[in-house]
Amino acid sequence: MALGGAGPGTAAPSVEMLSFADLKGWDTDNHAQALAAFRETCPDLPDPPWTALCALSERQSSARSFFELFFRPVLIGGDNPALFTGYFEPVLKAARAPDARFRYPIYRLPPDLPADRPWFSRREITEGGVLDGRGLEIAWLEDPVDVFFLQVQGSGRLTLPDGALLRVGYGGKNGHDYRSIGKELVRRGVYEAHQVSARVIRAWVRRHPDAGADLLLHNPSFVFFRELDALPPGKGPLGAMNRPVTPMRSLAVDPAYVPLGAPVWIEKGGRHPLHRLMVAQDTGSAIKGAQRADIFYGTGAGAGRLAGEVRDPGRMVVLLPIDLALALLPGG
Repeated sequence: MALGGAGPGTAAPSVEMLSFADLKGWDTDNHAQALAAFRETCPDLPDPPWTALCALSERQSSARSFFELFFRPVLIGGDNPALFTGYFEPVLKAARAPDARFRYPIYRLPPDLPADRPWFSRREITEGGVLDGRGLEIAWLEDPVDVFFLQVQGSGRLTLPDGALLRVGYGGKNGHDYRSIGKELVRRGVYEAHQVSARVIRAWVRRHPDAGADLLLHNPSFVFFRELDALPPGKGPLGAMNRPVTPMRSLAVDPAYVPLGAPVWIEKGGRHPLHRLMVAQDTGSAIKGAQRADIFYGTGAGAGRLAGEVRDPGRMVVLLPIDLALALLPGG
């Protein structure tokens, strides 16, 4: 396993092998829940060390013993504290056809979207009518702010007027980098950094309709969706591995440093400390770096309130198969 992410002239991240005794709270975690999340995606892991461990995981009577026997904790990029944020699956009202109430569409991926270069920006799409009349609309929502945050989260459950449930997931993007509107509000002096949350941003945009609409266009990234007809209601949304993610056990990471499908021990500080074993099963445009992660908090408004308040330090430790862990050490 090689660590990517470091550009020219940038030092590779530090690598330190730890013991399970170094993981604060390891003894009291529910390892069986983490093992269940691991099994959700491990059949898709292509490399031999992972495929062998996936097969072994089905025959384990002790989840904790499984992780302690076959993995080693590796701290990658531990020179700097981690940054943890949260994400969730919104539940929103929507309609299949526009009317006076439902006026703001979400779109499926345009067939002519280039794969090798950026397409139109959010501002160009929104103000230029680039998608008008092409029949790409999946559904219409009540509020442009809901459309924006649905794109940020990447998935959602839409409740239609007849009571039917429509689930949508990430279908692609326009090739532009994500730009934080929270950071832009701080730059403008509207808020201090510690004051910014999804709830605060949403309220500010709604209090200032014109300035708020322009603020949303500050982020040039635009996300397209796909319908998830076969996804059971009891499962979470699909992550980057095209498998359902698990509330409070799935993590979005930077795959240049953390292999997708790998168990990851997190020690999150803040108002609601969290020490538990999770699984790297998703990615995100804003998730960059060895010590950067987004915690999946679940579905609905309650999960959204919790996720929107998370911006906490700590550290994350990747659990790697023994041979892969040793290979990362100097001389490995």
